[in-house]
Amino acid sequence: MATRSETSQTAEPADATLHAQQVLHLLELLASDAPVAEVAAAAAPAEARDVALRIASAREVHQHREAGLAALLDTARELATASDPGSVLDAIVRRARRLVGTDLAYLTLYDPEAGDTYMRATDGSVSAAFQSVRLALGAGLGGLVASTHKPYWTADYWSDERFRHTEAINSAVGEEGIIAICGTPLIVESHFVGVLFAANRSSRPFTREEVGLLGNLATLAAVTLVQTRALADAENALAALSDAHETVRQYAEGVEKAAAAHDRFASLVLGGGGVDDITHALAELLGGWAVLVDENGQRHSSAGPAPAQSTDGDDPFASLNALPGLGSGRLVEKDGVYAVAVTAARERLGTIYVGGLDLGDSDQRTVERAGVVTALVLLFERQAADARQSARNRLVSDLVSARGSRDERLTLAQTVGFDPQRPFCLLVLRGEETGGHRALLISASAATGEAALVGSHDGDVIALVPGTDADGLARSAAARIGKRTCVTVAGVGPVRDVDGITEAYEEGHRTVGALIALGHRGKGAAATQLGFAGLIVGSAPDVDEYVRRLLGPVVDYDERRGTDLVGTLAAYFGAGGSPRHAAGTLHVHVNTVSQRLERITALLGESWQQPEHALELQIALRLRALQAPS
Repeated sequence: MATRSETSQTAEPADATLHAQQVLHLLELLASDAPVAEVAAAAAPAEARDVALRIASAREVHQHREAGLAALLDTARELATASDPGSVLDAIVRRARRLVGTDLAYLTLYDPEAGDTYMRATDGSVSAAFQSVRLALGAGLGGLVASTHKPYWTADYWSDERFRHTEAINSAVGEEGIIAICGTPLIVESHFVGVLFAANRSSRPFTREEVGLLGNLATLAAVTLVQTRALADAENALAALSDAHETVRQYAEGVEKAAAAHDRFASLVLGGGGVDDITHALAELLGGWAVLVDENGQRHSSAGPAPAQSTDGDDPFASLNALPGLGSGRLVEKDGVYAVAVTAARERLGTIYVGGLDLGDSDQRTVERAGVVTALVLLFERQAADARQSARNRLVSDLVSARGSRDERLTLAQTVGFDPQRPFCLLVLRGEETGGHRALLISASAATGEAALVGSHDGDVIALVPGTDADGLARSAAARIGKRTCVTVAGVGPVRDVDGITEAYEEGHRTVGALIALGHRGKGAAATQLGFAGLIVGSAPDVDEYVRRLLGPVVDYDERRGTDLVGTLAAYFGAGGSPRHAAGTLHVHVNTVSQRLERITALLGESWQQPEHALELQIALRLRALQAPS
């Protein structure tokens, strides 16, 4: 039987073998990267297990760090490929959520003008209110990170009193269902950029390794964001430079085009060209149509397929004339039609209209330049026209005043192309606009034609017009000029010699005054059309013609039939318009008087008993009685 000492010696080798096997098992677990929990659960001597746990824990920490570094490298590569700030921010929050393993991640950017941060990118968010929230510096966890530039985290945001809770922030966070939050600042070279967050919808503590990992990602993201912004700014600067270069190119092209247009206009003017040539050159340079309208609204010249003026005289450019900017000398536009006022010394000389194309800046300057050149040419033409008109004014005044001998006056008139030895009529025109004498002279010349001689004398505009119908010429001139301004025109004639001009003017001067006094302002007529008033204002009253014009049909009837309708008419007026009393005067039956009056109505018309017509008839009857031999 073995002794105790022998038994003890036998057990010791067995225990040593067991320990060796347990240690070997720990080594195998460590070699196979077994989790710390499995190492802790293995049967082994306490000292050996402690050493194995330290080794496993250190290995696990290193593995987490390596995974984090690998993730950071992957993130760096992904951020490096981003070409705009928006994609960079989306990549940052997406990576943050994956690395830290939270329900959502989001990023706010600093707004230096407002002095707060605003939500810029989210991943995993479901609340619209949360995605649009702004965080004041110092408010909430994010505001605290933004104000201190230090990371903060909490496992339970709602019970954490370190943060200033505001109603707006609490409402947005509550709607999103967030409980645990970790935030770390984005800083580059002491410049605060924003805050990167990782958040959970359940309570969760954040380890220092997770906070550090989020901080490393924030640093990387901040640098990448700043670089991306710089790259975007550089690209924008290059784009702006390219745009500026294109603008300069277009400007240079426009300057060259405008210079060519200026040279074209200058060569036309220096070559003796007029505004018609400028209008045609403008249409040719632009490729559309061009119209020049003078100060009186009449088309002076036109080139290209311009809109035609309507038959009723409506102005197709009236809507442009109402634009307030037209008088400034700058181009105005409406419905594809452009207009520029032709002005000189603050006086409107006309308007240029162009259309049929879209005008660029250089083309618009060309139209404005054409307006300036046209104004100069019109000024030259006006000076020449004023000189010619001044000479005509002196001539007309000499003719009206009968200055010089008949032969001298006849020669002077023929020198300007007017022959006083052929029948002509004299028109006296009187306008109403103050300071419109020159315009009336121009309008009278246009209305009476090139064959007429137009001038002024003692404030009246006088036109000597070839023809024999004084009343028709006066009416025509008043109607044509009246489309633009009110003018009263008296006609006298025909005149058949230069010596008759003085007398004709005196009659015309009285007649135009009579027309205005009788309420015929703005009309045109000869003195012979004014009835008995024409006898008063006429220089040589033609009583026979007046009587004949009023009583001619009745006199002719009496001469053909041997009746006495003239006597009946006189008796009727003498009896105060009573057929019965007239019958007593004539010693005939009243029915006879009625029948004669019906015949008079058939000869003179229904209006002969109207007061005005009846007065003229009574004056004619009285003059006829005075003309009868005693």
